[in-house]
Amino acid sequence: MSVVFLFIEIYAFQALKVLTKVKLYRWIWIGISVLIYVPFLGMFLTYSRENGQTKGFQYAFSLLLMFLLPKVVLLISMFGEDVYRIFVKGIRFIGNSEVKSIPGRRKFVAQIALGIAAIPFASFLYGVTKGKYNFKVLKYELAFDDLPEAFDGFTITQISDIHSGSFTDISKVQYAVDLVAEQQSDLLLFTGDIVNNKAAEMDEFITMFSELKAPFGKYSILGNHDYGDYAEWKTKAAKKANFEAIKNIHSKIGFELLLNESRFIEKDNQKLALVGVENWGKGWKQAGDLKKASALVDQKDFKVLMSHDPSHWEYQVKENDFNYQLTLSGHTHGLQMGIEIPGFIKWSPSSFIYKQWAGLYEEYGRYVNVNRGFGFHGFSGRVGIWPEITVIKLKKRTLV
Repeated sequence: MSVVFLFIEIYAFQALKVLTKVKLYRWIWIGISVLIYVPFLGMFLTYSRENGQTKGFQYAFSLLLMFLLPKVVLLISMFGEDVYRIFVKGIRFIGNSEVKSIPGRRKFVAQIALGIAAIPFASFLYGVTKGKYNFKVLKYELAFDDLPEAFDGFTITQISDIHSGSFTDISKVQYAVDLVAEQQSDLLLFTGDIVNNKAAEMDEFITMFSELKAPFGKYSILGNHDYGDYAEWKTKAAKKANFEAIKNIHSKIGFELLLNESRFIEKDNQKLALVGVENWGKGWKQAGDLKKASALVDQKDFKVLMSHDPSHWEYQVKENDFNYQLTLSGHTHGLQMGIEIPGFIKWSPSSFIYKQWAGLYEEYGRYVNVNRGFGFHGFSGRVGIWPEITVIKLKKRTLV
């Protein structure tokens, strides 16, 4: 990895050398690079799985991305310019003297590259300082033929991936919780990953989240991070105790945790089934048992399934004959970076990993909503993929 970083730095530095002869600027460039790499390498070398990803590690990684990605732009540009120069020299070498280099071309390329590189730098700077708390309320209205009439207009607010151990500004979290409360939905659902690894991460947010109310209840499930599998434990008993403490968090904040279970939400003598599975992911922990969770549910019931990882919907749910009309997931965070312009473009590197990675999808007349997440993890920021609060209104489709 160090060889890759060195290669990027050398080529990025070439752009600076082309643009300025002032040695002070070059030394400032080198100094900033050192100040970025030293904390990251220090955190990387001293990284302890016992403590998991600390906030310091996340900040060091975020700073590295902020400065490294713009330099990749410079690398591509200057490397391309070198390829062009070699090509021109090769043509001239074999006897075609009419092919000549363009004076000032290298400087022009460096100027353009530096301008383009400023875009990801500014984006990541905003993402780290502001973007990770740039909460968006996304609202959908979904119509179903088999929705019980009593639930026509019924609203569900979904949040996911709190990752409380990553938060750095309690006031911003309170703002987001208040935003959830403002939706005044009938039902409030949380689809997993309440912490990064340890139950104690949630301690200072218990009171805040416990104040949320919903007339038809608050329900939750576990995500892959809630099992403590991404940390090292001195004993199996310590890991088990942490897991029990994480499960107890849900009751402390007033959510009923569904562990491969179902509940019926009743309104005007009609009902819909709420099914909650433990984490099931393709290539990840597969504690989820859809059959067990649906043991008390009939095929004819209208079902809302909570399943943390959307790969579960792709591989076990969407074509299931039991007919799960609506699935609510999270997990991907949309990789916390990408480009979304409604009606024009929606892309993230997450799309290379998950077929359903952010937003609403429909296949076979069934839906899955992949919430982009309430919190953040790994990268202490968000670029273009903002933290999300989802509100879904259920409608009874009327036949014309």
